[in-house]
Amino acid sequence: MDAEAASSLSGGASADDWLTIRRPLFGEEPPSWLLRRSAENALGTALCSRTMFAIVTVLAAAVVDLFRSRRSLLTEIALLRHQLTVLHRSVARPRVTRLDRIVLVALAGITPTWRNVLRVVQPETLLRWHRAGFKALWRWRSRPGCTLRIAAETVALIRTMARENALWGAERIRGELLKLGIKASKRTVQKYMRAARTHPPGGQRWSTFLRNHACNVWACDFLQAYDLFFSGALVVIHRTAGS
Repeated sequence: MDAEAASSLSGGASADDWLTIRRPLFGEEPPSWLLRRSAENALGTALCSRTMFAIVTVLAAAVVDLFRSRRSLLTEIALLRHQLTVLHRSVARPRVTRLDRIVLVALAGITPTWRNVLRVVQPETLLRWHRAGFKALWRWRSRPGCTLRIAAETVALIRTMARENALWGAERIRGELLKLGIKASKRTVQKYMRAARTHPPGGQRWSTFLRNHACNVWACDFLQAYDLFFSGALVVIHRTAGS
C-alpha cells in the first residue's frame, strides 16, 4: 500500500474508501464476503456511536437532576406522565427503534418500579427485548473465527496415529504433532480421528472385572422390617462378590 493510501486510512477513511484502495488487489469488483463484512462493520460502528451518545446524554441528564429540587423533579415527572398518557391515547402503536429498545432495557435494569412506569410498551415486550439482546450477545461471542485448513499430509498423519494407537486420545495425538512442529487444535484432531476409529477402543468385560476384583467388591442395602408387636427395625444386608 502506498503512502497516500496509508495516510487516508490513518485519517479515518470510510469503508467505501477502503474498498477503493483495496480494489486493485481483487480486480474490478471486490469479493462479496468483503462487501458484506465492510457493511456489517460500518453498521456496527454507527450503532455503537449512537448508543454511546444516548448513554452519555442520559447520564448527563441524571447528573443535572442531582442538583435540582425535589419539587421541580416531581412536577416534571407529573408533566411527562400526562404527556405519555395523551400520546398513548392518540397513537395505537408507537414506533420504537433499536436504539430506543437498548435504552429502555438499560433504564429498566436500574429502575426498581419499571413495571409501574412503563407506558410505551408492555412489560412482556421489554422482557422479550432483554432476552433477544442476550441471544444476540452470545451469538456474537460464539461466532466462528477464521478457520485455517490443514494440509492433507497432516490429516493422514492424524488418522494413522489414531488407527495404530487405539489408546491415544486427541490430546496425546496433538502433543505428538507438536513434537513434529505441526500445530493443530484438539477439536481438529478429534474431527479427523472419528473417521479412523469406527469403533471405540475396547476394554475388559464386566465379567472379567468381577473375576479380577471379586475380593474387593461388596454391596450393602437397608431394609425396614417389623416384629410381632409392629415395631420398626432397620436391617443392614452386607454381601461380598465372592460369597
